[in-house]
Amino acid sequence: MVLPRFRVPEDIAIRVPQENMRETLEDMFQHVGMSPEDAAQSADVLVFADLRAIETHGVSNMMRSYMERFAADDINPRPNWKVVRESLSTATIDSDSGHGLVIGPLAMKMAIEKAEKTGIGAVAVGNGRHFGAAAYHAMMALPHDMIGVAMTVGGINVLPTWSSEPLIGLNPIGFAAPTRNEAPFVFDAAMSSVAGNKATLAKRLGVKMMPGWIADEHGTPIMEETDVPEKSFMLPVGGTRELGSHKGYGLSVMVDILCGVLSGTGPGFVVKGRAEQGKASGGAATHHFTAYKIEAFTDLEGFKDDMDHFMKTLKDSKPAPGNDRVVYAGLPEHEDNIERLENGIPYHPEVIDWFRDITSELELEWRLT
Repeated sequence: MVLPRFRVPEDIAIRVPQENMRETLEDMFQHVGMSPEDAAQSADVLVFADLRAIETHGVSNMMRSYMERFAADDINPRPNWKVVRESLSTATIDSDSGHGLVIGPLAMKMAIEKAEKTGIGAVAVGNGRHFGAAAYHAMMALPHDMIGVAMTVGGINVLPTWSSEPLIGLNPIGFAAPTRNEAPFVFDAAMSSVAGNKATLAKRLGVKMMPGWIADEHGTPIMEETDVPEKSFMLPVGGTRELGSHKGYGLSVMVDILCGVLSGTGPGFVVKGRAEQGKASGGAATHHFTAYKIEAFTDLEGFKDDMDHFMKTLKDSKPAPGNDRVVYAGLPEHEDNIERLENGIPYHPEVIDWFRDITSELELEWRLT
């Protein structure tokens, strides 16, 4: 659920129909060498994020980064990915520097296919790249009456509790569980106190970072509202030990074990160290995808009935003073998706200006007005 401070103010927002943005993204991805199919898949992940107001992982923050990394030959537009180890219910993929927006859905589909046969499917991915919003991959399981989990290691800029060295990543976890009539439960959050791209959003929107989100260059948590410093580090969920940062720290390490160590790539800080020594790409990421076939564990219809009752009870609970309502993970994003499909996606003028400049530079058709 995006905080109000990170939403583009409606009085300056430029609304763009999702299909126009989708076509523009496909043009750009094909321009850097992707196949039409992979370009469409990549665009789908980004538009998904924008429709659900996952602003940190939509086009506003990610496209300029992706274009820079394609230009630096850090992302392989036509990877020769391969399965390096496999069992009936598991697999490990070397993605050959392929874009996570392509390899991620491919790996999640493999996990779903394995879960259909064995009840659970799990796929680890090494030598990868940024895979967008974790929720996209987790939600792929929902039409198959499965629970989906997706996680990734990247952005090694988070301090372990009490440390002054950034040794862990943002390491988001996506979890999606189906319902019958209520909006599905969809959790997607970094294990840092706030998503790393929030700093970029804060600068663009001219808003401050909240207490306990970041630490100064010496590793001391900043416990008052502040502008984004020139140099800072992210803190784990909780911010400080007294507020539970050891929990976010531990969860982040768990993600790194499942993604980095289990894929045979190594912890995120090891990959970063190799890159700094010129021995590996600076954009390497690792991922993990799991699918659970509900019928392998319990009655499917009963599960959906219970989920509806669970979600409805949560949202209908009495709000605490000063709050309008209670929500659960995935409900606000579900509502944003409906509104933005109807009215277009709101973008900051600076983002539209960037797209105007880059499409002109690449001599691509202008579609965003």
